Amino acid sequence: MKDEPPRNSYVYILECADKTLYTGCAINIEKRIREHNKSRAGARYTRGRRPVKLVYVELCSSHSKALRREAEIRKLSRVQKLLLINGKLGQLDVESP
Repeated sequence: MKDEPPRNSYVYILECADKTLYTGCAINIEKRIREHNKSRAGARYTRGRRPVKLVYVELCSSHSKALRREAEIRKLSRVQKLLLINGKLGQLDVESP
């Protein structure tokens, strides 16, 4: 079996119909958003909060890097996630309580 080159992966934030935020990662972002909105393959969290809309996406060079970045983003507060979505996270110290 020959080595495959690393595949790009995406970290994303969805805004659910109830205005909550959901963070995930995927190799095929378009397919994953469709799953969140229309199929049982979507996350349990988003199934009861449809429709969802994509509000933020980051490209990562590998799926393992995307998983690490997803974990970082999940640790952020809602306010910090909104600042990230709006491109203003650098204006807030991420380490602050």
